[in-house]
Amino acid sequence: MKWVGCRRVKKESLISRMGKGFIWATAEDLNRNRGRVLSLYRQTLRSLNSPLLPLNFASRLAMKAKVRAMFWVGSDERSLHNIADLIDASEYSLSFLKKGQFPPRHIT
Repeated sequence: MKWVGCRRVKKESLISRMGKGFIWATAEDLNRNRGRVLSLYRQTLRSLNSPLLPLNFASRLAMKAKVRAMFWVGSDERSLHNIADLIDASEYSLSFLKKGQFPPRHIT
């Protein structure tokens, strides 16, 4: 079971909703996930501006650069399972950032 948003779903159901590719993402799958990924990217960058996070200006810029790098590297991913894992991980991290906390295993 994986957490998706506020509810638990099986990972298989998340992947089956993605599309018709067995293992590798088709162009339809990538296009379908585009809006969701862009939204997660923007929300993550916005949440790093929160005054609740104990970061100075340089640390904030460094964290934003890491987020940009992670999404840039993830943009080359073509495996449905890896795409689902990356989306789950970003939603999980975003839930902590919105509370003004760092995820338990954030990259430092």
